[in-house]
Amino acid sequence: MLRELGDAVAAIADRAGPSVVGIRSHHQVGSGVVIEGGYVLTNAHNAWGGAVVVLADGTRVDAEPAGIDGAGDLAVLRLDGPEPSPIAWDPGAVAPRIGTPVVGLANPGGRGLRATLGFVAATGRSFRGPHGRRIPGGFEHTALAPPGSSGGPVVDAEGGLVGINTRRLERGFYIAQTAGPDLASRVETLRHGDLPQPKRLGVGLAPAEVARRLRRSAGLDEVDGLLVRSVEEGSPAAAAGVLEGDVLVAAAGQPVGDTDALHAILAEAGESLEITVVRVNEELTLTVLLD
Repeated sequence: MLRELGDAVAAIADRAGPSVVGIRSHHQVGSGVVIEGGYVLTNAHNAWGGAVVVLADGTRVDAEPAGIDGAGDLAVLRLDGPEPSPIAWDPGAVAPRIGTPVVGLANPGGRGLRATLGFVAATGRSFRGPHGRRIPGGFEHTALAPPGSSGGPVVDAEGGLVGINTRRLERGFYIAQTAGPDLASRVETLRHGDLPQPKRLGVGLAPAEVARRLRRSAGLDEVDGLLVRSVEEGSPAAAAGVLEGDVLVAAAGQPVGDTDALHAILAEAGESLEITVVRVNEELTLTVLLD
């Protein structure tokens, strides 16, 4: 049985391995995977400042970013010349569920293919991207991943793409972005050079506990909300009249207890957003025209 299991992992590595590349940038080493048309999919944190892609056969190729989504920790690189074999990817396939066997593939910085077997341990997981925003829709798995595995593919028993490794967790677990319709749509946007622009207020915020502590020390009523520590000049918040020291307590009629809640509301907002702030002890409703 162990021999059969080993043969199965080897077969998956043979099938998908030619599509797995190494990434070398000014900041770090990572991995990536070739998709259609000579493009490489990887994490944004692997691609800042330009990158060299090391193909499966060791060839080094300069790569230009077609698009980088820093908030979503995703990047698509355009290879200069060769178009290696792309990974098999069906975004409409059934998403992996708990217990699904998966193989994590990596080529850390071009040092050679790594393949490890694991299982999906949890679905519906989220993680924080490089800009601090929470990114939903991932899954947790147990395929051990050496340093430099971020951006590498997680594949199923047929060698088809089911996820992109993103972040190492404690005790050997790893989080991957699910390679479903949402990821496919984001990738297509980046391939065409269209960079996502998350809606923003243009404020610096402190957690609710900081707001409560400062208001208590100033003899003001305690409220649940985020303290506005700074307002960017010319930002939507500044135009709406938000001031430093305000406490943001609600947006779109929903309580705002942390920045994750605010980002979720902003993601669903239209061209304008009503927010409620407490200034000293007065509650104000302001309309923000979003970028």
